[in-house]
Amino acid sequence: MEIIESHNIEVEIIFYLKNPPTVTELNSLLEKLEMKASDLVRKGESIIKELNIDLPNISDDDLISIMIEHPILIERPIVFNEASAIIGRPPENVKELM
Repeated sequence: MEIIESHNIEVEIIFYLKNPPTVTELNSLLEKLEMKASDLVRKGESIIKELNIDLPNISDDDLISIMIEHPILIERPIVFNEASAIIGRPPENVKELM
């Protein structure tokens, strides 16, 4: 946020832990990020083991459904515009969208 604010860029903040994305929104982000669903998963979350998610073998559609039901699994922050998106870690990645 500090990088974005220092460049006077207006942003919309989406707290997807409270308001998970839809299937369409998550698919759009994955397309912009040029990633598979498994690339966007926070692999250290305990819920992966609790749900016995087999990341190398689960389909994108099934994983997306799980990510929407358990948004804590979605890597964050994701910074995006109409054309592209980037994972905001490390924060300097945000500069690629400017």
